[in-house]
Amino acid sequence: MILAWIGALFIGLSLGLLGSGGSILTVPVLVYVVGQDPKIAIAGSLMIVGIISVFSALPYARQGLVKWRTVFIFGIPGMLGAFLGAWGAHYVSNAIQMLIFAALLLSAAYLMFRPVKLDAETPTQERAIYKIALDGLAVGAVTGLVGVGGGFLIIPALVLLGGLSMRLAVGTSLVIIAAKSFVGFYEYLHVLESLSLSIDWHIIGIFSAIGVVGGWLGHRVSSHVDQALLKRIFAFFLVIMGAYILYKNMPSLF
Repeated sequence: MILAWIGALFIGLSLGLLGSGGSILTVPVLVYVVGQDPKIAIAGSLMIVGIISVFSALPYARQGLVKWRTVFIFGIPGMLGAFLGAWGAHYVSNAIQMLIFAALLLSAAYLMFRPVKLDAETPTQERAIYKIALDGLAVGAVTGLVGVGGGFLIIPALVLLGGLSMRLAVGTSLVIIAAKSFVGFYEYLHVLESLSLSIDWHIIGIFSAIGVVGGWLGHRVSSHVDQALLKRIFAFFLVIMGAYILYKNMPSLF
């Protein structure tokens, strides 16, 4: 289980450093290292990432780096989307969920290899509220279906659509991820109940505790780390992980 605890630490570090990436690590670690059923892993991921995001968001909130108006505009549709996505998991097989997850890994890797040009400090002009809300709904649906918080999608949206600076977008993203994750987890409890599966609260507790420490460390060192290099390394890791998940799940479709 040492590999699992190391994975939990990296989940927190990713959220603390980048404001995203936590759930992209959580599901594969729970499935392929801990050995959980994919639906249990997705549900557990939602709770773990939600808890870590709350604690990771606190330093940003104390520094005034959370835009609460955007949290409501983006987050409320996102919570609705997370609920609908989790409800849809009733009708989607484990293999399909993992293949969707692999596609998201590769998409996230692409966005990290070729990131949108975002100004770190200067906000852009805010776009129409309905565009922000629709984006929140779509990302929320992905969150609920496959347990991905979607920070790698939320942050560019908050900068390009919401007009936030990069640092403000990271803090705001963490609050939104937490809200969506908890709503998705709530509905996932019904999915697990219908399949006679149950949550492993012991794993959730340990992963959350280690992840919170990792998130705190990530925030502390974020200003001293070359984030461009970090994103490229993380993207390379995502490509390997995405290819492995495709390799494991593609045969089940034929």
